[in-house]
Amino acid sequence: MELSTLDYSFITVFFSIVLGIGFYVSKKSGKNSSEFFLSGRTMPWWLLGLSMVATTFSTDTPNLVTDIVRTNGVSGNWVWWAFLITGLLTVFVYAKLWRKSNVNTDLEFYEMRYGGAPASFLRKFRAIYLGALFNIITMASVTLAAIKIGGIMLGLEPWETVVGAGLITVTFSALGGFKGVVYTDFLLFFVAMAGAIGAAYYLVNIPEVGGIKSLMAHENVMNKLDIVPDFSNRKALITLFIIPLAVQWWSSWYPGAEPGGGGYIAQRMLAAKDENHAIGATFFFNIMHYALRPWPWILVALASLVVYPDIASIQEAFPNIAEDKLGHDLAYSAMLTKLPSGLLGVVLASLIAAYMSTISTQLNWGSSYIVFDFYKQQVNPNATEKQMVAVGRISTVVLMILSAGLALALENALQIFDILLTFGAGTGLIFILRWFWWRINAWSEITAMFASGVISILLKTTALGSFLFAETTGVFPDWYEYPFVVVLTSAIWLTATFMTQPESKETLRSFYKRIQPGGPGWSKVVDDAKADGEKIKKDNEKWSVPQGISAMLLGCVLIYTIMFATGYWIYGRTEAALLLTGIAVVAGFLLIRAWNKMKENIL
Repeated sequence: MELSTLDYSFITVFFSIVLGIGFYVSKKSGKNSSEFFLSGRTMPWWLLGLSMVATTFSTDTPNLVTDIVRTNGVSGNWVWWAFLITGLLTVFVYAKLWRKSNVNTDLEFYEMRYGGAPASFLRKFRAIYLGALFNIITMASVTLAAIKIGGIMLGLEPWETVVGAGLITVTFSALGGFKGVVYTDFLLFFVAMAGAIGAAYYLVNIPEVGGIKSLMAHENVMNKLDIVPDFSNRKALITLFIIPLAVQWWSSWYPGAEPGGGGYIAQRMLAAKDENHAIGATFFFNIMHYALRPWPWILVALASLVVYPDIASIQEAFPNIAEDKLGHDLAYSAMLTKLPSGLLGVVLASLIAAYMSTISTQLNWGSSYIVFDFYKQQVNPNATEKQMVAVGRISTVVLMILSAGLALALENALQIFDILLTFGAGTGLIFILRWFWWRINAWSEITAMFASGVISILLKTTALGSFLFAETTGVFPDWYEYPFVVVLTSAIWLTATFMTQPESKETLRSFYKRIQPGGPGWSKVVDDAKADGEKIKKDNEKWSVPQGISAMLLGCVLIYTIMFATGYWIYGRTEAALLLTGIAVVAGFLLIRAWNKMKENIL
């Protein structure tokens, strides 16, 4: 496949604008650490919301969705659609708490909520564990997708893609800081959306596919269209629908969908002007992320089943692709090679945009952990602002190099998704409860973190996992593995919680004064303080969590029905689409009323 002059022009203009923004904001971004990592906490909701959406576009996401659709059908996407519940819990319950905390990173929360040496250790360890280890794995997944796109669409060797894409991205990220990331995300969002929608429209109508009606009626596609799994298929129902909705969303830590908020989502909430802007940004992100954006990718994935029905057909069409990089996720890139000149340039620019947006966010977020939560805490407590920015830029480069090296050793996006999901199994409930239950302590989190990791490694790499969960010889069906890790990890950290001392009165009271979380989980702390003659609860405080949960449920109805309705409109199932659209309108009206009541408490 050869790019035309028009295609190269689109890509060149795009690169020039992005690098120009990075250079333009570099002076102000380098002024101090708050500017470099949080843009001075002055960002409006719409800009932060667009940035969140652009960040999660990613080059690996369409590959992941394609892999899921080709393997398990459209309903297989419930493994990540279930995280909407987590996202809306963050919107309506945790966003305002994060903004009120006024911390520089979400890891700084540890020494606000907990005390002593365990809290200090937890903050430093998580800085490396998340900022480096998990962050490198996530970026490697994104870079792997870029390698596959570069290999199929441009005929590039893996190292050529890594060096070319990585060098430009790391330069831009190190110069522009968070402000550069957010400003360019505004551009990247529209470029990525145009590319995804344009590609889907064109590829569904190529002669091999024959249009939307022919696609829906094709024998390779018909059994992949269900949005909800077939209830008669017990295994699919449990693994693809019940476990994600009943267990996964609250129990697992996953980048971008952390229970209780966290990671780069928390970074953007902390950069917002105020609590209302933090809430508005995260809600806008969840609408776009779940309700609308997946469908262009799903359509291309379905069309790929007509053109490339199996992996062998992909290998036949692209014989130069290495054996260890072959997989269903390649089908997305393979379909893009059929785009015409001009649109091909736009789509390639959109994929580059997705890559740069995700990697630049991960780099800035990861280096913020290393700077604030490790370097300043462990290495140089008296670090100047200039030194902190310098370390931030150096760590940005190092993280990029390490993630690129790992990407060269990986095979497919679904492989990474499973690793990250299982590694965080059982820890999510802590991130939800630690704001509202005084008894959670630093040892709860330390124990959960190590227990989840150790159990996951044992099950994945030793005979124990085969003995318990192998398809033919295991004691339990293989779909019990994830709930098993959740239950065992939860039992371990709950035991550790009650076997260790609670946090000190001073730490708990200080946290309550600052955050005012409210609720029955803090009644003992409030009552003890009152008995000691200390007032820690504001007179006008109202516990907003019940209202927040009601808004969360309405939000789930709204977004899921929009998502279903969009799918049914595309499928041509008009009656179901009309019904769901009506439900979405009612849910939206009720949510606006609930939100107006919530704003009274915030203001």
